[in-house]
Amino acid sequence: MKSKLILSVTMIVLMLSCSTKKPFHEVKVDNPEFIPDTSFISFEDLSSPKFAALKEKYQLDTVFHGETDELKRILLLRDWINKHIKIDNYGPYSGDGSVESILYEASKGNGFHCGHFTAVQNAIMNAYGYVTRCLLADIGVPVDLIEGGGHHAINETWLNTYHKWFLSDAKYNCHFEKNGIPLSALEIRDEYFKNKAKDITLVNGPNRIPTEFYQELKNRSKRELESRSKELYARIYTWISWGKYNNRYSNWPKTKTDHMIVYEDDYFKNHVWLWDGKPLWAYNTEYMNRVKERKPIEWTPNTIAAKVTIEGSKARIDLRSATPNLKTYQVKEMPDGNWKDVSNPLEIELKKAKNEIVFHIVNLAGVTGPEHKIIIER
Repeated sequence: MKSKLILSVTMIVLMLSCSTKKPFHEVKVDNPEFIPDTSFISFEDLSSPKFAALKEKYQLDTVFHGETDELKRILLLRDWINKHIKIDNYGPYSGDGSVESILYEASKGNGFHCGHFTAVQNAIMNAYGYVTRCLLADIGVPVDLIEGGGHHAINETWLNTYHKWFLSDAKYNCHFEKNGIPLSALEIRDEYFKNKAKDITLVNGPNRIPTEFYQELKNRSKRELESRSKELYARIYTWISWGKYNNRYSNWPKTKTDHMIVYEDDYFKNHVWLWDGKPLWAYNTEYMNRVKERKPIEWTPNTIAAKVTIEGSKARIDLRSATPNLKTYQVKEMPDGNWKDVSNPLEIELKKAKNEIVFHIVNLAGVTGPEHKIIIER
């Protein structure tokens, strides 16, 4: 009886010993997708003193004081721009075209067109660490019905919370959503081609109020209402170009605004982009950079990709991110750890049967990116 007991204990000890020697392995986690930036060049340099001066002069922190929701903060800043610059589609325009000049002249009551609104929104959003790019959109055929003839300049801003780009129009203080999710320019274009934008909602202001028109209209004629309808506004995104160089504020006036990226899909290949009745000037020039795949346009700033190498009870983690103005990576050990700066690559000791580690980036403005989780267990 005694020998049987010893044998049983021995077997249990051996089984436990074998189980503790099982190798560690990485568990698959559904992290936000990382898409590298392979097409765009030179984003804003947040170390430029111009950004701090811009925030200080206009006391922009007071615009969203106490607001912690990322999208709401961005929309409050956009609302401020919209309320401080008067619309004037035809000019002539005062000042030298710089963001500082636009804001100064606007304070005196002078108006500006969509390109000026785009420049200001780009500068202010980047000042607060939000990655923003400048776009030009166009219906592609002459349309007398629309102010400006169907051309429009706008911005896209990267939303860390939603892990996507969204189109933000400062001139008209609006954007499109579908089921409560803000849409990018390409997504708006998809919806227009599908069914003339019937499934998406145009929302106005920081409170995202649904509207059928992209500008407040009172006592307007039927023609004026049609000219500013949601459907016609979505149609403007038939043709889209993205600025290839996005250091427009920190590098002004040396910015290269004529260099564009276009999505060469079937529609682009089978139609001609007409501007005021003539093929767009950029065809067959160095300024038109054609991208055949969608992902290079939908690259994911602030997002992390990680490579994990395990040797015994140690793991080496190599982090990668396409983050403009990256300050540091931070790590938090789950479930109750605090965020702390970390070197890259990172080596950790695997002390538990299940090790959960979370990373994110922090940029120079203190904005954090989407979380990337790694699980390593026996």
